[in-house]
Amino acid sequence: MKVATRNQPTAGARPVQAYARAAGGGKTRAAQPVADNTEILGIPAAELTPKVREAILRLMAEVDSLKQELDQSRERIAYLEQLSDRDALAPVANRRAFVREMSRVMAFSERYSAPASLIFFDVNGLKPINDTHGHLAGDAALMHIADILVENVRESDIVGRLGGDEFGVILSQADEDAAREKAESLGKQIESAPLIWNDIEIEVGIAFGTYTFQGGDTANDALAAADKAMYAHKRATRPGATARN
Repeated sequence: MKVATRNQPTAGARPVQAYARAAGGGKTRAAQPVADNTEILGIPAAELTPKVREAILRLMAEVDSLKQELDQSRERIAYLEQLSDRDALAPVANRRAFVREMSRVMAFSERYSAPASLIFFDVNGLKPINDTHGHLAGDAALMHIADILVENVRESDIVGRLGGDEFGVILSQADEDAAREKAESLGKQIESAPLIWNDIEIEVGIAFGTYTFQGGDTANDALAAADKAMYAHKRATRPGATARN
């Protein structure tokens, strides 16, 4: 969740990973037979009547089966928790999970004086793609961008879809210069890899803004600052643009 989300250097769940493995929790494993030892629960076999011995062995088998069911339930819960963090369209974290993980990174950064930054991406031209090729093509463009972002960041970084045509990337151990360099690199990779839709090559552009976390920031403060920087970049690269797409 590669997906959304990437591993967080601080404590916290990985937003979106290993869904297929976790989804197998519905299979029921056969209970392992309890060994017919000469001693059961520390009681010598000579002191056990056949009926008591049979009852104890049956209870031990039931306890083993319940333990297996509990393990499967825990796996299923973990799977559902991961699924709830996944964006409904793209294989990245949804906004709720992204903001939660950003808050954790910000707290870690402030506590240990470790630099960390946010990149805010906005897709250029999504509406014309939808109008010309249909909304399925627009969805494909968003998934295409999400894949490029996920494949080109570190395991410690987090990718999320903030809503509509907006994406975010949290960069751990990245100051302002490193964040801008990474944003420019990701932007070039997206623009140099057009979407192929029904044998048609569709170019996808992107605008970005970066913000390096400061002590006392909130997640909303960081998002607003990065969004403002993104608009400045959009105006600089597309003169006259006053609204998204």
